[in-house]
Amino acid sequence: MSKKQRFFIELSYHGLQYHGWQYQPNAITVQEKLDNALSTFFGEKIESLGCGRTDTGVHATQFYAHFDTEKEFSENSEIRFLKGINSLLPYDIAVKHLHQVHEDAHARFDAIRRSYEYHIHFNKNPFKTYTSWLHKEPLNVDAMNIGASYILDYEDFGAFCKANAGNFTNNCIVSRAEWEVKNDGIIFHITANRFLRNMVRAIVGTLTDIGKGKYAPEHIKHIIESKKRSSAGASVPACGLLLTEVCYPYITEAIEEI
Repeated sequence: MSKKQRFFIELSYHGLQYHGWQYQPNAITVQEKLDNALSTFFGEKIESLGCGRTDTGVHATQFYAHFDTEKEFSENSEIRFLKGINSLLPYDIAVKHLHQVHEDAHARFDAIRRSYEYHIHFNKNPFKTYTSWLHKEPLNVDAMNIGASYILDYEDFGAFCKANAGNFTNNCIVSRAEWEVKNDGIIFHITANRFLRNMVRAIVGTLTDIGKGKYAPEHIKHIIESKKRSSAGASVPACGLLLTEVCYPYITEAIEEI
């Protein structure tokens, strides 16, 4: 019997049509579509495990999952794999690379850094309807950036976590939290070693409250220190959120075909 090999698969997806990444018995998810395509391609039941979970309607420009297979790989395998697997996937999910990794590699637990963006635009734009949040009121971005800077001073983000999420810890190490002004809107960039459920959308909701003048920038410190979700702002819509980067201390050279 052949020994199973473990692979990391890098993909991107538009989340509008999906109830998030993770498999659900009564809803369509990205994981379900990917596993069905992998199982068809390899001719065996494949069950992937993702680097995290994204909520309904959230997008990813970079996402990793790992899976195991007994199939043998030859030298030019990635090209045929990418063509084959992408032909089996719907238009809104695309596989970019395949990386062979050691047998204990784990897409979720081995990730050392993740980055998200949240996009906001201020004028109606049909091309941004499902990838950015239309916010009709002006926002004080300078105040929002001052508020965002305080986030770097904390590790416990229970105030921004969805209730009853069941986390073993609410601690995260955030290394970047800032707003970027673009010609057609603004983008919030946030990077951390891990994220809690709903954390980014709750942080953005709180910062936009600051941007509207509801709170002074310093108030975010009191919100974080309260450790209560009820103290923070409402979660913003999922459409503007993108997972943009997931980093590992290893990624072997991608194999080249199947």
